[in-house]
Amino acid sequence: MADCVVNFLVENLLQLLSDNVELIKGVDDDFKLLLEEVKRLKAFLDDAAKFQSDSSQWELLVQNIQKTVFKVEDVIDKFLVQAKLHRNKNTMGRFFDVSHLTTVRALAAEIKGIHEKAKKLREDDKASFQPKPVLELPKKGVEPTQGPSLEVDEVVGFDEEANKVITQLFEGPAESLDIVPVVGMPGLGKTTLARKIYNDSKLSYEFFSIIWVYVGQSYKIKDIFLNILKFFTKRIEDHLNDDVDTLANLISDYMSKGGRCLIVLDDVWEATVIDYVKKVFPENKMGHRIMMTTRDGYLATFANPDPHNLKFLNPKESFELLVKIVFGKGSCPDDLVKLGEKIARSCGGVPLAVMVIAGALRGRPNKSDWQRVERNVAGNLFKNSHESYLKFVQMSYDRLPQEVQTCFLYCGVFPRGFDIPSWKLIRMWIAEGLIKSQQTYTLEEIAELHLNDLVKRNLLILMQKRSDGQIKASRLHDMLHEFCRKEVTNKWLFHEICKTPDNVIPSIQEQDTHRRLSVEPSILYDFLSTRPFAEHVRSFYCFSSKQEQIELSPNDIKLFHKAFPFIRVLDVESLKFLFSKDFNQLFHLRYIAISGDFKALPPTFGTFWNLQTLILNTSTSEPTIDVKAEIWNLLQLRHLHTNIPAKLPSPTTTTGKVSCLQTLSMVSPESCKKDVLAKACNLKKLSIRGQMAAFLETRGGISNLEELKCLEHLKLLNDALYMNKLLHLPPVFFILVRTVKKLTLANTKFPWSEADRLGKLESLEVLKLKENAFTGDTWKPEVGGFSQLQVLWIERAELETWEASNLCFPILRHLVLISCDKLNAVPLELADIPNLHEMKLENTSKAVKSAKDILERKTSKNIKFKFSMFPPETESKATQ
Repeated sequence: MADCVVNFLVENLLQLLSDNVELIKGVDDDFKLLLEEVKRLKAFLDDAAKFQSDSSQWELLVQNIQKTVFKVEDVIDKFLVQAKLHRNKNTMGRFFDVSHLTTVRALAAEIKGIHEKAKKLREDDKASFQPKPVLELPKKGVEPTQGPSLEVDEVVGFDEEANKVITQLFEGPAESLDIVPVVGMPGLGKTTLARKIYNDSKLSYEFFSIIWVYVGQSYKIKDIFLNILKFFTKRIEDHLNDDVDTLANLISDYMSKGGRCLIVLDDVWEATVIDYVKKVFPENKMGHRIMMTTRDGYLATFANPDPHNLKFLNPKESFELLVKIVFGKGSCPDDLVKLGEKIARSCGGVPLAVMVIAGALRGRPNKSDWQRVERNVAGNLFKNSHESYLKFVQMSYDRLPQEVQTCFLYCGVFPRGFDIPSWKLIRMWIAEGLIKSQQTYTLEEIAELHLNDLVKRNLLILMQKRSDGQIKASRLHDMLHEFCRKEVTNKWLFHEICKTPDNVIPSIQEQDTHRRLSVEPSILYDFLSTRPFAEHVRSFYCFSSKQEQIELSPNDIKLFHKAFPFIRVLDVESLKFLFSKDFNQLFHLRYIAISGDFKALPPTFGTFWNLQTLILNTSTSEPTIDVKAEIWNLLQLRHLHTNIPAKLPSPTTTTGKVSCLQTLSMVSPESCKKDVLAKACNLKKLSIRGQMAAFLETRGGISNLEELKCLEHLKLLNDALYMNKLLHLPPVFFILVRTVKKLTLANTKFPWSEADRLGKLESLEVLKLKENAFTGDTWKPEVGGFSQLQVLWIERAELETWEASNLCFPILRHLVLISCDKLNAVPLELADIPNLHEMKLENTSKAVKSAKDILERKTSKNIKFKFSMFPPETESKATQ
């Protein structure tokens, strides 16, 4: 019943008051009164969250609570800045503003009055408030009862569909370009089918290059070409200023040097896209292909008179899909079969409808729950109106815990079709105050649980996994994105700034609905030209999928700094940013993500006492960025990300509180001094790049890693300029980093004979050996090492002979070999590792035969084993 957004606002207000007790000394009584009233209101809302109501009176009351909370928040934020500045001047006496105190007392009375109204409304109309189930986080160490997330290749009824499309791709004209459109209604699974085909290993035998490009409604041809070009070259920045024709010719040149190419265009809306993409293919009679997804039948037949029309699921397939999502590998209980069949049939054969409804049923074995869902599905799904889509998303949304509801809606702040990096989303959730602290979890762990929950419930699409199987990137389906946008408009969570039909930038002065602003890059200049000023704005986002940055004049950027004096979250990586005096006054900033030509982090950053996450991307030609700010005084700072190594200052004092930094990515080796790492002793992720020779000496910086008792992820990246110097892995390395679970090495060129020292790391689960991490032609790991290793990644190694038994990597799950072109064979004994289920070879042609022998041995035992290779073998080679 209690609105999730309002409850989270009150929670944040309570936290704001509690965290700043020291700053409000001198006016304790007034603020204590306010704090007590907020606590009472929070307790009431927590209890009200256990109920649901359609009462219009309650809805109006929720809005009043929200407006009052905003007023309180504004008053406190202003007061805290004044109090902080007063304290920093070291002046004697206590600071207070009489007008502030009067406002505080009035607000306390207002909150008390609202609380009394809410209690009376609930007591007078008990029939309108019905109990509803509330889900909780699983206890640590206890597996959740929900089934596994549906993988793309498990979608029911899509095997036959995929084979048909693959046949069209293979059997089309042998020499000329052919287009295979997949067409169907929203939610029918066009993208899912295309992704399944894209990941099918059979394609690698037919196509030299397979490229995925998301198009969407607001596409730009140049962006499409740059995304295609990224497949062929990593130096994409060299071509940002090229025009469309130049890019097309460049892509065509790359293609002409390789074999047959397939480009997958997802979510195409206009024929112009097809006409332009056709230009990138060389006329070399290779039989190149385009596969595209679209909901427009006219566009599909324009591309090919015989498109592939994606079929609806039949009732049996719909029920099978429902059961897979709800129960995983288990079966549906007998007493739920009839209900389940009715629910599945009511979904009208649309996979997305089945998946979202199944998300509402997962973990709900009670017959009454299924009956309630069955009634809603039958009444609301697919009645030939756009609103029906939103209604069945609402059912899954209503099943989420309040905190997860808010996190889900917040995902709508990203543009449509945007792949959301998990680490960024988690940092933003925390900075916005959406994640509540718990004793048994860190904030990041809670956020990751919420993210996994949303993916498992099919409210977020899993786009990319990390090597350890965790979510790397996700995306909102268009339908779900629209749902989020509609809900946040009603709940005032954030506001998207768009031009009106009259081409006018709307006002942002509404204090209740414009607390968080999302602005499209294309109108950013026009927006700033209105000279906005809004003390109520707490977050500002400007996301872009473009490769190039938006450049504004220094005066325009300074206008931006003045516009939002109490801003907390700032994500404008798409903008070339500049620092200014006004920027230094934004004391409430918790999250900063900026890009620009930064050579140093100025000392004034040390005044951002609320800062939790700093993401700094610099285009400077300097090898490092000098951190001049006293970051060790920023006791809230949890994550520092830079795209080049940062040179960190030593702490001015070794006493006082230790830093709560969890991530340093990345820093220079010389920054890893004992006093620095002792201050950052809570680090979980550390990336070091630069000249590693001195650092790796036992008496050098590496011995200081002993200070990091919580370290889980470590990257040691030697600068390529210093690869000629002989490096050695210290014998005591396994003692210094005994807690590390994921280790990445690059350009270190350690002798393979020293690799066994890594095998002694008892916690090591993921090992990535990239770009000449080790040197030599033979590796014979010792038996009994790498006891916990699950993922092994070897890239660009000179390795020729690799001898290992199944006892060397007893629980290895995933093996990746990239550009190991001298490697003669993968040890056949690895086939006897029970957990080994996936192997990928890329540009490692000599070892292909041995890898296929492992595949054959696995499949002969009926073990599911995923094997992929690139480039694919030609038919003549395959038959030799």
